[in-house]
Amino acid sequence: MSEVHDTQNMGEEDKKGRGWHGDPEGHAKAGKVGGEKVARDRAYMAEIGRRGGTKVAQNREYMAEIGRKGGLRIKEEEEQG
Repeated sequence: MSEVHDTQNMGEEDKKGRGWHGDPEGHAKAGKVGGEKVARDRAYMAEIGRRGGTKVAQNREYMAEIGRKGGLRIKEEEEQG
C-alpha cells in the first residue's frame, strides 16, 4: 500500500524530491526536456495523432458540431468580404 503524505505540514526540506513539491521550476524544465525528446520521434508523434483523431472522429455529434461552426465561420467571412 502506498504511503500518503500531508505536504501542508511538511517543512521545505521534507518536500524535496516529492513530485512537484520539491522544485517546480526544475520539474518543469525536466518535463520540457523529456517532451522535446519524445517529440523528435516523428513516427511516434504521427501514431498518437492518428489515435487521437480516430477517437475524436468516433463522436459523431461532436464532429457535426465543429463542422457547423466551421461552415458558419466561412459564411461570415464571405459575407464580410
